[in-house]
Amino acid sequence: MTEPTPRDRAVRLYDAFTHEHRDRRTLLREMTALAGSTVAAEALIAGIAASPAAAAAIVDPADKRLDVAMRTGTEAGAPARAYFAELKDKATRGTVLVIHENRGLTPHIQDVARRVALAGFLAIAPDLLAPQGGTPADEDKARDMIGSADYDLALAQARAFAQQARALPGSSGKVGIVGFCWGGAFVNRMALAGGIDAGVSYYGPAPDPAEVANVRAPLMLHYAERDARVAQTGDPWVAALKTANKPVEAFTYPDVDHAFNNDTSAARYNKAAADLAWGRTIAFLHRHLDG
Repeated sequence: MTEPTPRDRAVRLYDAFTHEHRDRRTLLREMTALAGSTVAAEALIAGIAASPAAAAAIVDPADKRLDVAMRTGTEAGAPARAYFAELKDKATRGTVLVIHENRGLTPHIQDVARRVALAGFLAIAPDLLAPQGGTPADEDKARDMIGSADYDLALAQARAFAQQARALPGSSGKVGIVGFCWGGAFVNRMALAGGIDAGVSYYGPAPDPAEVANVRAPLMLHYAERDARVAQTGDPWVAALKTANKPVEAFTYPDVDHAFNNDTSAARYNKAAADLAWGRTIAFLHRHLDG
């Protein structure tokens, strides 16, 4: 086995910080030991972490082809908020819920929703931190909020958005879901809970394989070869889905890290893998959601 490079070790340290201990002092101490100085450590962290400044790099929020809006209300008896995006052509289309990472409904996820809309869907990106006051600007705080979120309520709100979308004018009557990291895990849970017609999970931790009999929707699962943490649950989940003859397409992208689709993380984004996964995702969603 190839010895991990300093960059690989840095990515793993950041992954442990963002998904496990969330202790920034520990992260900085470990990165400093790796990089040799606090200044170099901060530079490493900045390159790996998502950058809000790069969040709208692919689709302009003011793109004249799109209607976009942030809408608030109440779903499942709690405050709700979601970003909506769709083409102005008023054609019949399927709906795709876009589920955020553990940092909440960031500008990057709104950008992803616009990409989904340009691909020919109504995109709805719920802020699943809305019951706690909504996604904060402080990403560390958002991660803490995710850790204490009412997961059953989040599922209920997502299912409510899906149910309403089916009845909208111009809807094909079908709803899919795509999620990233924490949102990727959420896609798997929605496939078990019901209420969707197709799901795409990007590097999302998977449920217990014993639950596979309850999967109610076809799935597409994207994994990163270097993402050992997610592979621990992802590999058994894929094997169980295939053994149970559940409709699943699973892809592992070689030599890439967790969050390889996130173009706001300079150190982890891999354009070739992201483009390949995106093309597969959009084709899969059209196959299952078009009227």
